[in-house]
Amino acid sequence: MIRSEQILSTVDMIQKENLDVRAVTMGIDLMDCRSRSVEETCDRVRAKICHHAGRLVPVCEEISAKYGIPVVNKRIAVTPAAYIGAGFERDDFVRLARALDSAATEVGVDFLGGFSANVENGTSEAARRLMLAMPGALAGTGQVCGSVNVGSTRYGINMDAVAIMGQVIKDLAENSADSGGFAAAKLVVFTNQPEANPFMAGAIHGPGQHEVVINVGVSGPGVIARALERKLADSAVPPELQELADEIKQTAFRVTRCGELIGHRVAEALGIPFGIVDVSLAPTPRVGDSVGEILRIMGVDDIGAPGSTAIVALLNDAVKKGGTFASQNAGGLSGAFIPVCEDNELARAVEKKTLVLEKLEAMTSVCSVGLDMVAVPGSVDAATLAAIIADEMAIGMINNKTTAVRIIPVPGREAGEFVSFGGLFGESAIIPVRNIGRSSRFVDFGGKIPAPLQSLKN
Repeated sequence: MIRSEQILSTVDMIQKENLDVRAVTMGIDLMDCRSRSVEETCDRVRAKICHHAGRLVPVCEEISAKYGIPVVNKRIAVTPAAYIGAGFERDDFVRLARALDSAATEVGVDFLGGFSANVENGTSEAARRLMLAMPGALAGTGQVCGSVNVGSTRYGINMDAVAIMGQVIKDLAENSADSGGFAAAKLVVFTNQPEANPFMAGAIHGPGQHEVVINVGVSGPGVIARALERKLADSAVPPELQELADEIKQTAFRVTRCGELIGHRVAEALGIPFGIVDVSLAPTPRVGDSVGEILRIMGVDDIGAPGSTAIVALLNDAVKKGGTFASQNAGGLSGAFIPVCEDNELARAVEKKTLVLEKLEAMTSVCSVGLDMVAVPGSVDAATLAAIIADEMAIGMINNKTTAVRIIPVPGREAGEFVSFGGLFGESAIIPVRNIGRSSRFVDFGGKIPAPLQSLKN
């Protein structure tokens, strides 16, 4: 039982430390919308989304006002579109994306995730057509986001799909060159993608879920940073790392309770089940709301310096412990994100050249997701993009963790130049990519990278 008074002590966290509920995401099962014709399927999809999500935005705003806790984004996640559109042609999938976008606009949500496919053990014809439709579908819609799960610890990595995704990302960026390649920011490539996740661009409503459900994503890197500063200022002798970890854990506990309260209240008001609370430190471009700032507080003078990976590991673990202790419903990605463009301090580190792509990749081995919102030169070819994806997927496969790549090759710009996507998507210098064009022979082999030995758990 969550009591409102448990949240009252967090007023300063909300007003002064950038605490918010980053996302309330309604998951909707669309499997019963499948029909023999594209037109009827699209009509059913629009009707079902509008029926269930028509009150989502006003209810979130009402609950937010009642408790004084900002709800930044209202979102929808749907059944992966490759299932809904099985039998569709590529152009039909583009029409489906437009129907999803139309429904999202009508109900007033910020984003809709689920233009997605699972291909870790092989690519169905429906999944292949959806992937090939992505450059037109995601670049031609406003709210629709997509994801493709190309690998897992259980099955290995589908390198044929990885190669396709390298080209898809390249095409997406070029199709949106007037916005700096922004359409590529609406696509995530995963290994071990969670089936319930409130955060975009990778949110889906996977199998085994309720017909309709509310999931909540809570952020709070600014809250963690201020808690650590107080701990350091109030200590007569410098605290040891385990004491800092405990401070993070306790703060994450309070943040999670806050998010779960909002999630339960929204679900109750809509008369649907509550699913998970994802307690992830998802930064924003605002000063004081940065994961990178936490790294500096914890002892590295420049982000990317030796020790950065170890600090991210400590941070990620402490957040997960605090979240799981606070709620039986903790799930999703829960941990620490390091999205470069969306984090003011990480973006500055790229500009200062203290944070390079190779160090960022090392940090992703212990963070919550992976290479996230990374702007690279527009001259990076599709095969090199695919190889970058393969490296990140291998980290997730071997370590039995979720990893992801959301990378934007900015058309017409090179390393060191600047790109701005606006709003929560932020801005950054473009990070250099070494050895461009040196990986095509590897990517051309295709096939699969076999599952590791640790996949044999039964």
